[in-house]
Amino acid sequence: MLQNIKLKYGDKEKIFSCKGNKIKKIIQADNYSKDDNKLMKDIVKSALSNPDGSKKLSEIVNKDDKVTIVISDITRSWQKIDKFLPYIIDEITAGGVELEDITILAATGSHRSHTNEEIDRLLGKNTAGKIKFVDHNCYDKDNLKFLGKTSFGTPVYINKAAVDADKLILTGGIVFHDMAGWAGGRKSILPGIAGYETIMSNHSLTLNSRKVGGIKDDVRSGNFDNNPVHLDMMEAAEMIPPDFIFNVIPDGKGGIAAAVAGDYKKAHKKGCKLISDMFGIKINKKADLVIASCGGFPKDINLYQASKALVNAAAAVKNNGCVILMAECREGIGHPEVEEIMQKYENNFLREDFLRKKFSISRYTGYLITKTIENIKFILISDLEEKYIDKTDIILVNTLEEALAEVEKWPHYLENIYVMPDAANTLPVVES
Repeated sequence: MLQNIKLKYGDKEKIFSCKGNKIKKIIQADNYSKDDNKLMKDIVKSALSNPDGSKKLSEIVNKDDKVTIVISDITRSWQKIDKFLPYIIDEITAGGVELEDITILAATGSHRSHTNEEIDRLLGKNTAGKIKFVDHNCYDKDNLKFLGKTSFGTPVYINKAAVDADKLILTGGIVFHDMAGWAGGRKSILPGIAGYETIMSNHSLTLNSRKVGGIKDDVRSGNFDNNPVHLDMMEAAEMIPPDFIFNVIPDGKGGIAAAVAGDYKKAHKKGCKLISDMFGIKINKKADLVIASCGGFPKDINLYQASKALVNAAAAVKNNGCVILMAECREGIGHPEVEEIMQKYENNFLREDFLRKKFSISRYTGYLITKTIENIKFILISDLEEKYIDKTDIILVNTLEEALAEVEKWPHYLENIYVMPDAANTLPVVES
């Protein structure tokens, strides 16, 4: 019997063929695609009309309120902000608030500001230019307000446009997140509209003490329990509790499958469960070999983005097993700091030491890649130039055929294979 599976690579598709019954499981979600404007409208309006744990947004705001709506930045354009934002605004104005009393605050975190063209794309033609728009700047201390410290020692600086508002509305999207467990909800505040010092302090909670070393076991996708990054974010959010949230649930194909709205804790928790039910795929045991695709462009646009698929694929493989990942990486590494930490240091002990001294998200991503492959063989099928990764243990090849030829050096890997066609979105969960 010949098993053929299509795997995306950039804008193309590759066929993986395997003789016999060696592919034990294909780890993928069902098709939740609802790429229809009417369905999108129904999803948004249904969530806003049936909020979890709170009144409707139109019943929360008052006539003289100054309202700030926090939205994600252009790097999260998959959330279809331009599609749902008009309905959020309609709810607010239905409560008596004037358009001039609404501010849209882009949660850029530590990212750059938007261009005018990006603002138009982000908000949509019916909203752009009609409502005040502000880009968060995590370095602008004059526009930040200090709210105190969390129990983890994080100094909480938050954008004044949110702190000074009469009503604070968060919007965003929920997916698995390798630091915070799940994105969405409180992440719109930290890191979204927090100061740089706040962001770095929070994200540095990923690491164990120097004595232990490495990344904390509880800091991982799909986990809130004892996760210090998440708990720290929640403490920060409680210093400026949002009045309402609206979060979308992606379908994994570029569209929106569902949405949640209401209380910032209850609605977010519901959304996280939806993501887990849809994209948390149960497995009985781990495989010897996982063959994975990021899911094509833009999920494999660079190595930074492809790291999400690597971490998920590694969750399905045994210690000393092998992961083959297809990631085109047409834009290279993705950030010079990813290359810096992978190439400048010859082992993870030195990389971690450097990360502790100069923590950044990009450096953490580079460290996460090399740490993830510490106890597995990792073969990367990519157009990436070898000069970016030749100081690491990554085995770089150009084709699936080359990768399989490499694996044949260790024949036992070929007896127990899992395939992940959309590894960036699917999280393998080992059943206890």
